[in-house]
Amino acid sequence: MPLPFLTADRAFDTADDVALPYDDRDRWRRPYRPGPWRVGAAALLLLLASFVLFAAVIITATAKPASAGTVFAIALVVVVCALRLLRMGVWVSSRGLRHVAFVSTRTTSWEQVVSVRTVQQPVRWLGLPRTVQGQALVLTRQGRSAESPAPLLTSHNADFLGRDQLAFDRAADTVEAWAAEYRRG
Repeated sequence: MPLPFLTADRAFDTADDVALPYDDRDRWRRPYRPGPWRVGAAALLLLLASFVLFAAVIITATAKPASAGTVFAIALVVVVCALRLLRMGVWVSSRGLRHVAFVSTRTTSWEQVVSVRTVQQPVRWLGLPRTVQGQALVLTRQGRSAESPAPLLTSHNADFLGRDQLAFDRAADTVEAWAAEYRRG
């Protein structure tokens, strides 16, 4: 009995990312899957949190409850950081476009969007200061200067580095399609 969900012969990164027609378009959704670098970093943070929680249990049994509470709080902060890291990215709905960064979230309604386009430019590699030549999805909003808009997605961020270039193109095209559909309507 073949179990296709357990085999490696199934094609990943196919068109199964497309929203189904009965999906609620008012819900915020990410039009792409989180990348391997983002998932790997979050997994390592959760592994670190498990060790810290184990240390907190040992401290609870052997030392003062106040020190154990401090270690539990540290573990909670690490878990929240891992979850926030997984939440980062671009989210779309019929209400607008949301860019979630590690510390901030910026929501732009579709009425404020002038253009969403893919450009060839130097982009930051994994968000570090080092720049490489790549593609970026940029958002131009009303009332903002169009000189140097901050990129929403890049081909070298934690979601697309290590994946096929087609994954970035598909995600950028999806966000551009949402923008084209809701800016008109």
